[in-house]
Amino acid sequence: MNEAIRRTWTVMAVMLLVLALAASVIQVVAADRLKTHALNSRQMVLDFGAPRGPILVDGAPIVESVPADDAYNYQRVYHEPELYAPLTGFYSLTYGTDGLEQAMDDELSGTSTSQFVDRAVEIITGATPEGDQVELTIDPELQRVAFDSLPEGVRASAVVTDPTTGRILAMASRPGYDPNGLASHSRTAAQEAMIEIQDAPGLSPLLNRPTEHTVSPGSTFKLIDAVAMLESGDYAPDQVLDVPAQWTLPGTDTTMTNYRGGPCNDVGRASLTYILAQSCNTPFAMAAVELGQDRIRDVAERFGFNEEGEIPLPVAASNFPEDLTDDQLAMSAIGQFEVQTTALQMNMVAAGLANDGVVMVPQLIEAVRRPDLTTVEEFRPRERGRATSPEVARQVEGMMVSTVEEGSARGARSDLIRIAAKTGTTEIDGSEDVHTWITGFTPDDDGPQAAVTVVVENENEYFGHQTAVESMQSIMEAVVTE
Repeated sequence: MNEAIRRTWTVMAVMLLVLALAASVIQVVAADRLKTHALNSRQMVLDFGAPRGPILVDGAPIVESVPADDAYNYQRVYHEPELYAPLTGFYSLTYGTDGLEQAMDDELSGTSTSQFVDRAVEIITGATPEGDQVELTIDPELQRVAFDSLPEGVRASAVVTDPTTGRILAMASRPGYDPNGLASHSRTAAQEAMIEIQDAPGLSPLLNRPTEHTVSPGSTFKLIDAVAMLESGDYAPDQVLDVPAQWTLPGTDTTMTNYRGGPCNDVGRASLTYILAQSCNTPFAMAAVELGQDRIRDVAERFGFNEEGEIPLPVAASNFPEDLTDDQLAMSAIGQFEVQTTALQMNMVAAGLANDGVVMVPQLIEAVRRPDLTTVEEFRPRERGRATSPEVARQVEGMMVSTVEEGSARGARSDLIRIAAKTGTTEIDGSEDVHTWITGFTPDDDGPQAAVTVVVENENEYFGHQTAVESMQSIMEAVVTE
């Protein structure tokens, strides 16, 4: 009898242990996965039945939850979606979340660790849980100017940052979309909205173009070359260099040329400042081969290349390739071959030069506050690291001012402010269209500082160039007239 009891007790103990283990797995290990599972309609109703926190710009909501007359109690509403949708993303019963709605979901939904005590009180008292307020670093006036400077129907990005703090003051892109349709509680309406979005060329609601889309930077990459050249001690801004009209890439029969019809083809020899201002290809390619790929890559990585990040939106890694042959290095030096970069990365290059060679970490969140306005988190400038010396940064700045005053960026000249900038044009295989870039900043002795980058994709060369330089001019003038 005792043996039978012992066996029964053992079986019961094992069963209790299994039940306890299963409960632990469900409630602890798999809790987040089960909570966010697409088939968990109960959790979905609970989430949409609570007031999700707003996303604010300059104290005003650009996203908020308002009362709804249906089972979900609250409807997510997006204000001025054409300005902010690529940043805010969407919060949808049908398609889940993206953008800041996803990146800041714990704070907005009220489930972050900082809200643990409040959540416990709400459970005990039966009060409706509320999410935190998320305030962005965006300046609404600069955001509007940046957005309006990009013509409708183009694929383009504009980024404005404070070089001394890393605050993102504007981040606009085209094409845009309206997330209000995706946020509809009607699955049919949300699906129709998604179909309309997907039918728009070059548009994806899952991609923030300035931080996740990479294209070749063209001659804006020559800023990296210039830093490497000056750091080597073998070059100086006033040093005169050979400027051949064409140059055969090492180990090949392929010829590199300068811009067709441009002054680089006739000058023969010129200063490094002139070469950068007029964006001559051959001398930069020749210098890169002489310096070697390790030096060029090292400078690029000091400014942020080959590294992913978040702002807290995801930031794709901009690529400077490895194991290059000399001909590939020559093409990479002028921002082609496999060099790929985001608009934000080229903005970090300009901002680092503006900030005496120190690159700050770009950030999009100004503050996180509880519904009672208690501050949970607030902006703090963070250094990414020193990319170059103050002396080299100032030398490159002078060369970039010459680029605006008398070089390829003349269209960005302003009567209100002095601008330092570099343009770039990237050829697209199999197309007559190009990607057009400009990146630059306001020198620190000319008033409020800002770093501005504009890229216009897949357009004819004249239209792309005019759009980019005029966009920079209008944004820079808005900075000083605010």
